[in-house]
Amino acid sequence: MYAHRGGAALRPENTIAAFDHGLSLGADGLEFDVHLSRDGAAVVHHDTTLDRTTNGRGPIAAHTAAELDQIDAGYHFEAPGGAGEYPFRGQGFGIPRLRDVLARYPGIPLIIELKSPEPALAQRVVDDIRAADAIERVALGSFYWRALNHAREDEPRIRTGSSREETRWLLYRSRLRWPPKRTAFQELQVPETVGRTVVVSPRLVRDAHRAGLPVKVWTVNEAEDMRRLLDWGVDALISDRPDIAAGIVARL
Repeated sequence: MYAHRGGAALRPENTIAAFDHGLSLGADGLEFDVHLSRDGAAVVHHDTTLDRTTNGRGPIAAHTAAELDQIDAGYHFEAPGGAGEYPFRGQGFGIPRLRDVLARYPGIPLIIELKSPEPALAQRVVDDIRAADAIERVALGSFYWRALNHAREDEPRIRTGSSREETRWLLYRSRLRWPPKRTAFQELQVPETVGRTVVVSPRLVRDAHRAGLPVKVWTVNEAEDMRRLLDWGVDALISDRPDIAAGIVARL
């Protein structure tokens, strides 16, 4: 089970506070997002801008990594249950560099989502993974084939998920009962549904497994959904609620 953005329902997403807490609850791994800073560092943040989760403003790409480290990434996180309390304001949780996250959690499985199609981001992330000797424990994900393809060509030892287009192709072939036997990606990182489209089903899980592809499903936050997906044979849950998911995974 992976803590999605560290466990975004429980701590400020994509911060060291979230990652430490998610692992303390029993998460096996962490899932998080990366962008490039103005000075070319890979930094951990979901949105292209700072406004939703921090006290900063404007694009991530307009700030250096040092500036992003000083931004309050816990500023808008309200205590679970509401009550208008913001317990992580001013606690020193900035936007971390990828290299620091890799160093802080040696041996922990990671899913790193490339939030831009640009090869420059993929290259920086691959370089950081190599420098941390983390190739065997990292999987890359992205909606963008261009970013994933660059990573695959530069470092084929790093596992990758399927891009948006590759997922559509796999789903189409599964529905035609003509699943592929070989793919450019080594796992699926997919939502159960997209709008009215069902992505994950028992058939898709079976077809993926026949092709040697683990199925990791995001973002699964309800206990009933967790149990159902595990009964179908999915290989991992990616959840904002590692407190719930860890117990269910352990029991099953």
